[in-house]
Amino acid sequence: MLELPPAFEDETTTTFARISAPVLKPIEPVGRWYEAYINHRHHSSLSHHSIGSVDDEASSSDESITSDDEDDTFLLMLDPKDWKDQDHYRVLGLTKLRYKATEDQVKKAFKKKVLKHHPDKKKSRGEKASSLPSNNQDYFSCITIANEVLSSANRRRAYDSVDPTFDDVVPTISSNNKANFFDVFCPVIESNARWSNIEPVPLLGHENSTFEEVDKFYTFWYNFDSWREFSYLDEEEKEKGENRDERRWIEKQNKAMRQKRKKEEVTRIRTLIDNAYACDPRIKRFKEEEKERKLAEKRAKEEAAKAAAEEKIKKKQEAEEAERLAKEKEEQEAKLKAATAKKEKEKLKAAMKKERKAIRTVCKNHNYFCEEEPKRLEEMQQLDLLLESLSLENLQTFREDMEKGETKEQVYGVYQQQIEALKERRRKEEENQKATLARSKKESEEREEQDQWTIEQTQLLVKAVNLFPAGTVSRWRVIADYINDHSKAGKPREPKHVIKKVKTLQKSDASLKDECNKNAFSKFDSSLSQTKTVPSESVPTVRYDEKAPVEKPWSSNEQKLLEEALRKFPANTPERWDRIAESIPGRTKKECMKRYKELVEMIKAKKAAAQAKPK
Repeated sequence: MLELPPAFEDETTTTFARISAPVLKPIEPVGRWYEAYINHRHHSSLSHHSIGSVDDEASSSDESITSDDEDDTFLLMLDPKDWKDQDHYRVLGLTKLRYKATEDQVKKAFKKKVLKHHPDKKKSRGEKASSLPSNNQDYFSCITIANEVLSSANRRRAYDSVDPTFDDVVPTISSNNKANFFDVFCPVIESNARWSNIEPVPLLGHENSTFEEVDKFYTFWYNFDSWREFSYLDEEEKEKGENRDERRWIEKQNKAMRQKRKKEEVTRIRTLIDNAYACDPRIKRFKEEEKERKLAEKRAKEEAAKAAAEEKIKKKQEAEEAERLAKEKEEQEAKLKAATAKKEKEKLKAAMKKERKAIRTVCKNHNYFCEEEPKRLEEMQQLDLLLESLSLENLQTFREDMEKGETKEQVYGVYQQQIEALKERRRKEEENQKATLARSKKESEEREEQDQWTIEQTQLLVKAVNLFPAGTVSRWRVIADYINDHSKAGKPREPKHVIKKVKTLQKSDASLKDECNKNAFSKFDSSLSQTKTVPSESVPTVRYDEKAPVEKPWSSNEQKLLEEALRKFPANTPERWDRIAESIPGRTKKECMKRYKELVEMIKAKKAAAQAKPK
């Protein structure tokens, strides 16, 4: 009977019901487990002295190999037919070591079991086989199978992969697991580390682990390379197949199941690491630190940008202030320079005025070198013109020369010399002016001669303007080439000459157009009278009549529609031009045919112009 838990002084107890009084009941031992227990005790008592020395030697060499009675009881319950379901480590007494047991420890454990449970050894100890249960007669074969599995590296690896004592449970994401993260996940990570192909395996660490250590841990486990394989769980053995096809089918089924279990194992490890990452308090701390770091960087960047903006504004203000000061200084210098120039000018003006007055005084003292009043007025005017044309130095020289003259004749000679120089300067200026006028007149005549168009060129221009409407590529170049190719007289025309002439014709009155039309008709009539052959179908000469309606020019969109319709309806299409006219809104059949003929002639003119150009 179990004892009641003790009650402490600071705790209170509550009574719910009375406990019944203990009653002694006789129990009769019965069953196959009791029989196995009795046999085991009998077996142990007989073999105590015979194998005592061997057991002592084995236990002294390896204390981890157990020899408890419960292991022998376990062996008696084994069935060789279910050898795959048995715990091979427990069969050999390596329950504590399991996958950590070395090859030497496995050999020693098997030797110990052989010395104790081999049928020959039993027989030598006087044990009878009939005294054992019928289902335990061959349990020694289970020991042999366990040794075969654990002695082979590949078979032991396969068995260790499905170790029945290994716990595949993955801790979930919960508040309790988050609160006790290291206590919950550390043992699980350590137990799963045995499957890694790469050594050493980084473990979970502790709460104060650095970011580099935590990052290394999760990087390793998210790329975990497991050696665990599940060939031990194959439902059927390939060797049992009766023929090659059956063996192949068994191998295919086993391989599919291994891959499925391997995939489940990878998913389990990934789920384990995902749950650990979700519950890891260090990740939350690192994220908060990273967030704070980014915020600090952002604040630092904003402060730097603010400081840069303030520095930029400051520099701009300083530049504006320096510019303002420089402008003020420049204005002051300009004002000072202007004032100085004004003073110099006034000074020069005063000096020139003084010199002119002195010269006039000298001339006045000599009665302007003439006695008659009208002539004196004329001399006074000439003197004013002379004085206005002379510079200060010339005035000073003129005054000094006049003052040096002792007689009236000498003074008059100096005066007359200056008058003659004035007349010579005026004559040269007039000659230069006349030469300039003559040169400009000659250039104007040359331009007029260059701009002079013959009647034939004008007629060709009128025809070409109608032939090549607005929207034609390089229209004015094409018109100029057309005029140059068809005119027999006159100078070659460039696009600029054509544009200028067209503007002149647009500004001129209607009589010029009438004259062009009459000349064109007379030329056409004369060409008809000279030829005797019947003229073939061609484009008629365009006549400009003020009374006729003005033909609407073709737009680029209409030109595009016409080209598409010509491609759409070839020459063998019935009622071709009617269909083409229907495809172009606002255009008649006659206008479409006329435009087509103009395009043909334009293409011919372009080809002729291209061939006429020098290579």
